[in-house]
Amino acid sequence: MNIASRPGRLGTPCLACPLRLKPAFRDKTDDEIRFIQTMKTDHRTVRTGQDIIHPGQEDAELYTLFSGWAFRYKSLPDGRRQILNFLLPGDLVGLQASLLSAAEHGIEALTDVELCVFPRKRLWDLFVRMPTLAYEVSWLGSREECMVDDNLTSVGQRSAGERLAALIISLYHRADALGLVTNDGFDFPLAQQQLADALGLSLVHTSKTWSRLRREGLFSLAGGRLVLLNPHLTARMAAAYERITAPRPLI
Repeated sequence: MNIASRPGRLGTPCLACPLRLKPAFRDKTDDEIRFIQTMKTDHRTVRTGQDIIHPGQEDAELYTLFSGWAFRYKSLPDGRRQILNFLLPGDLVGLQASLLSAAEHGIEALTDVELCVFPRKRLWDLFVRMPTLAYEVSWLGSREECMVDDNLTSVGQRSAGERLAALIISLYHRADALGLVTNDGFDFPLAQQQLADALGLSLVHTSKTWSRLRREGLFSLAGGRLVLLNPHLTARMAAAYERITAPRPLI
């Protein structure tokens, strides 16, 4: 396994989790949070570029991404890869792999990440003892499916410029809900190959599209920090409407 475990270390207590203060997440009762704490068995780190879950893995656990970025992907036998969606702090990781006999996709750390670990064998306890939390897990699974639907629509119907703009504005709004945006900018850890794999474009086409949108003044990138120079224009180019997203569950 590529996951570095720290035996006996459970990390920040769930009741004191800083993610719960973010506007992206719904409030929970103290009893619900204490139950989540009883399920948590470890706090782990994974280094950039390593798999959190690898394709075909049969013993994948369930994780909450405590810090860092990751992405879900599927690969073809010849090595071509499609990035399905990106994962940010607070996202539930590995639900599909926990429910199926083996993981149908991989999950890779885009940056160094920290993970709260919940054993897959305890997932049924959640449905039996805390049906409200179980419903929230199901809701999160549906949300992830919706995000994949959005990405599939982009790859199938949008132009290269629209795809890139849609991805940027989506990540911008998600980062903003986590308090990661300041002065219209946020840390942007994606390399151009990862952008290409997410957009369904060649590396050359992605590079040309990226350069064109920068020249047109939609955004700037320096020192790994992406700044939207005109967020409303970027949203219009993506054919996306700026919408207020209701707070979501945090497990």
